[in-house]
Amino acid sequence: MVTHERLSWQCDGHDLKIGLDRAGTGPRLLLLPAFSSISTRGELRPLQDLLAKSFDTLCIDWPGFGTLPKPKADWRPEVYDRFLGYLLEEVIPDPFTIIAAGHATGYVLRYLSCHPQLMPRLVLLSPTWRGPLPTMMNGQRGFFRRIVNAIDLPLLGSMLYRINVNQPVVGMMARGHVYADKAWLSGARLQEKLAVTRTPGARHASARFVCGQIDPFPSREKQFEAIAPLTLPMLNLFSLDAPRKSRLEMQALSQRHGVASKTMPRGKLSFYEEFPQETADAIHPFLTGGTAS
Repeated sequence: MVTHERLSWQCDGHDLKIGLDRAGTGPRLLLLPAFSSISTRGELRPLQDLLAKSFDTLCIDWPGFGTLPKPKADWRPEVYDRFLGYLLEEVIPDPFTIIAAGHATGYVLRYLSCHPQLMPRLVLLSPTWRGPLPTMMNGQRGFFRRIVNAIDLPLLGSMLYRINVNQPVVGMMARGHVYADKAWLSGARLQEKLAVTRTPGARHASARFVCGQIDPFPSREKQFEAIAPLTLPMLNLFSLDAPRKSRLEMQALSQRHGVASKTMPRGKLSFYEEFPQETADAIHPFLTGGTAS
């Protein structure tokens, strides 16, 4: 049985309410969703339901994302570092395993590289470190910040956001990069994702993600530097049908010492949402002391 809670947390003088779900009993697992305009803890719910049969699971939204209203804030890497520290020190200290998706993987790696006393198992789901625009343009550009500043504006910003985050655009991006089945995101699922984009304040973190302003690392080399001192068991799961540039980063990560990798037979970036049973089957041997099957 899943219990739904709201966590109170402060950021830059704002009192935030952040949604979290708990389910199951046993060793504690922390599940962290990806960053994106449509990402929430709900994308991990099917996987959480399966893992909760054997584990005590906690899945939580990131500040600035999720299903609840958000304030206008300058979301930045330091905020996410601090929030993750709060989770691992006060909400779910010493978890047995952290399961992180997308950009969440980078923040976990950053945190653990500075806190070597924490040695959980770590599962990386489609690990990314670079936002969509920097990925498309092979690096940061000065005008990315100007885009963010424009979207922060009260009226013009809302209009610009709606032009770029609406049903046709969300559908196109999902079919191209996120889900393997082109019909998977339709009907009630599509409406649920669109509701996330319409949540008050959603545009501020969304724009920063797209423009690479909340990337956990500035380069692949910096990501590898963070990984170098880590000795904890790590499992890297990704699909060969993920977008090419993102997939190349995931494959590069799989070559690092100490990182066990498994390519998923189906899916794209969000394979764990579309195919949760296959994902759970890949994770379970790792959680029980073996390696990915």
